[in-house]
Amino acid sequence: MADIDGAWDCATASPMGEQKMVLTVKRDGDRFTGDLTGALGSLPVTDGQVSGDTLTFSMEVTMPFPIRIACQATITGDTLAGTATVGAFGSYPMTGTRKA
Repeated sequence: MADIDGAWDCATASPMGEQKMVLTVKRDGDRFTGDLTGALGSLPVTDGQVSGDTLTFSMEVTMPFPIRIACQATITGDTLAGTATVGAFGSYPMTGTRKA
């Protein structure tokens, strides 16, 4: 079971270039809450789930248009790697490191 609590510097490779953000996580059993803060502001994590070393969560983006982003990431020590699926636009690699 991974230690996931804290802040993570993350980046997602998208067609619009690398999107940098900070994912904040607070675990509660097999669920977690938090938010993702980046250039467009802060979004709350919804449906945060923990299964072993894997996180799954989503976010409801409203700007520049409404869309749901579904994420899955595996924690290994102080790094995470996974994907962000942006509605019908496809899936993009997501990476991150734990903030000190």
